[in-house]
Amino acid sequence: MSLNTETVAAPAPVNQPQPLRRRTTSFRDKWADSAFNVASVTILTLSIVAVVYPLYFIVIASISDPNAVYEGKVWLFPSGVTLEGYQRILADSRIWNGLGNTVIYTVLGTAISVTTILFGAYALSRKDMPGRKFLMLLFVITMFFDGGLITKYLVVRDLGMLDTVWAVVLPGAVGVWNLIIARSFFENTIPGELREAAQMDGANDFTFFFKMVLPLSKPLIMLMIMVHVVAHWNSFFDALIFLNDDTKYPLQLVLRNILIQSDVSSAGTTGGDIESYAAAQRIGELTKYAMIVVSSLPLMIALPFMQKHFTKGTMIGAVKS
Repeated sequence: MSLNTETVAAPAPVNQPQPLRRRTTSFRDKWADSAFNVASVTILTLSIVAVVYPLYFIVIASISDPNAVYEGKVWLFPSGVTLEGYQRILADSRIWNGLGNTVIYTVLGTAISVTTILFGAYALSRKDMPGRKFLMLLFVITMFFDGGLITKYLVVRDLGMLDTVWAVVLPGAVGVWNLIIARSFFENTIPGELREAAQMDGANDFTFFFKMVLPLSKPLIMLMIMVHVVAHWNSFFDALIFLNDDTKYPLQLVLRNILIQSDVSSAGTTGGDIESYAAAQRIGELTKYAMIVVSSLPLMIALPFMQKHFTKGTMIGAVKS
């Protein structure tokens, strides 16, 4: 008895992975990558030098002989080292008074601006807030239309803020651009479900804002603090317009007046002997460079400690989900 055997064909393989072919890198690709790396490093190096060297030159010029600076001998290392410029500035009581005023204006102005922006931006980010689009439109209009300096002065005068600290910190307390950035951050970072969960647990709006929103907004807060600290520290125009008492002048305005005074003093000696004029010019140059260093040094020391927060906060509100 014979058995009939049937030949059964093996099933065809389904979607078998094909072996990957290694892509060979041609000489042209290697050359292009090397050229790109060299060009990138060169451009970045030149950019760093272009930014850092002027700061370095101001520092070495502030401790060098002004005659050597005029002759072009000071470009990499100081020449004829002297600290006369710093001694003259730091011996002036107006500098210390202006520094104290600047610290007050910076701390108070930053606190007011950051607090106002955080509260206002969070309120505008809430979709259940009535009239938020109309209010946002009013804020945006102020970015394109301004009443001008005279109108601003009249408002400050009528409010009784002339020659007071409030004339320096209140008129520009809310920056609309910073308000928009903060609002976008709250809209894209704080989900509505989180607020609903907090409300189910019995938290009201103030509890949710202080207990949950602010702890989640540290990069935004640090960014706002840094931006306003730099703005208030370098500000002098509002003080120039609204302050009459020189004992309330900030540091930048004091340094400006000292520089103008030194220029006037050197110009007043043109009718005298050449030696007096040269000495006045020398003192003026030393004072000019030293003033730049004195006014910039506190921020240069503080900003590196805030750099990591600035890196996290630069892209805040840039992407809308």
